[in-house]
Amino acid sequence: MIDFARLVNDLELRLREPLPGSSAHETMRAIPVGNKIPNFAHKTLPRPGSVLIVLYPDADRILFPLIKRPDYSGMHGGQVSFPGGKKEGEEDSVVTALREGNEEIGIDTNEVKVIGKLSNLFVIPSNIMVAPIVGYAERKPSLVADPIEVARILHGDVASILPDDAMLKSEIIAAKTYQMNAPHFKIDDEVVWGATAMMLNELRVILKEII
Repeated sequence: MIDFARLVNDLELRLREPLPGSSAHETMRAIPVGNKIPNFAHKTLPRPGSVLIVLYPDADRILFPLIKRPDYSGMHGGQVSFPGGKKEGEEDSVVTALREGNEEIGIDTNEVKVIGKLSNLFVIPSNIMVAPIVGYAERKPSLVADPIEVARILHGDVASILPDDAMLKSEIIAAKTYQMNAPHFKIDDEVVWGATAMMLNELRVILKEII
């Protein structure tokens, strides 16, 4: 069993050091295949955004919440992600992540202690530069899905993503149009791929160093 207090202490210290970044991201990058290739030419600079990665203990497990988006037309419809979104006003990345976590999964931000961040990741389809903010809650938080933005809340298990065979690969159809060869994780019976899998793999690489 992983000791939660020790884990978050070691993780906080590790996040102050150089991060794996692209070496962890690229392992999980989805590649278009087939005849239809998405065009992601943007005319504006990326907008800043944040996601919230919260670890918390639950009995003998260490969990983290993810959300499944509603099934709408667009690149991210029906996909799984960390709670998060675009920066508003003069927010910094931490404030954005905490606000989005509260809005999307109802987490009490007073219960979240931020301990650092992962490498920024450019999410090409949405033209957002995402800052993954890492924190923890000392006990299992009460979570409530936003009825408009969140179809369901998933609960990932840290121990389940650490083995090498947790990294899977299959072909999927993105935005109901584009065939993709997609490395992914299977979490709570959902396929977690794309930018979320890339960020999650950086966390995974770091956790494997300290556990």
